[in-house]
Amino acid sequence: MIYVDLELARRLERTEATSNARFVEARARLHPESGATWTEVAGAYALFDGPDSPLTQTFGLGLFGPVGKAELEEIEAFFAARQAPVLHEVSPLADPELLALLPARGYQPIEYTSVLYLPLSEADLPAAPAADPALRTRRIEPHEAELWARTSAAGWSSESAELSDFVFGFGRISAQSAGTSPFLAELEGEAIAAGGLFVHDGTALLAGASTVPAARRRGGQQALLAARLRYAAGQGATLAMMGAWPGSQSQRNAEKHGFRIAYTRIKWAQPGG
Repeated sequence: MIYVDLELARRLERTEATSNARFVEARARLHPESGATWTEVAGAYALFDGPDSPLTQTFGLGLFGPVGKAELEEIEAFFAARQAPVLHEVSPLADPELLALLPARGYQPIEYTSVLYLPLSEADLPAAPAADPALRTRRIEPHEAELWARTSAAGWSSESAELSDFVFGFGRISAQSAGTSPFLAELEGEAIAAGGLFVHDGTALLAGASTVPAARRRGGQQALLAARLRYAAGQGATLAMMGAWPGSQSQRNAEKHGFRIAYTRIKWAQPGG
């Protein structure tokens, strides 16, 4: 039995923070002009991936050590020096004093994220979908980062060209981040779905799920989920996690496959950042 407590929250938040830190390091390596970097303050990771990147924020604030005015000022100075907004995504298991400290400094809540988890014992792993001889899943080869990013972006093409372009650029870096295992689902030899996996300290983070519109409802994502979880278990992971908008289809799909909500995070923004 895995209980939702401070230990679990630290495990989940550190895994996501580490995954994002590896992404920022990849950005800095591939695009040094970006100024991408990260630092650690009071156990929290503060990441800068560009002023408009969803990774530019803190992770784990208040979970690994006390956070007072001095620590917040240090974090705020880190983002201010890079002309970036100051954002903190905070678990409800963080130090309760943050609930008073953040509003007192002018922060406002702007977003929720459900953090879900799944034990990875053999009994808990989702059953592999019925075999379709035309459908297969695999980890990509190092030279296939572009293919993986293109497939991931195609899954968002029905939303907007701007979003698809963003996902493509994001995916090219993610596929080359240390510790990330990108997976593809292929139907009759053609890539139809993409998904990412990052394993840290026995915890597997699932992210980047996307299916091209013309191939939806063909079992690609279900096959990718099963493949990634079994691969993670083979790498020694005992827990899987993912994030989703509360009440979204992604959350419902995760719960359908056995994931449970650990908690809902609140993202806090400093006005005028």
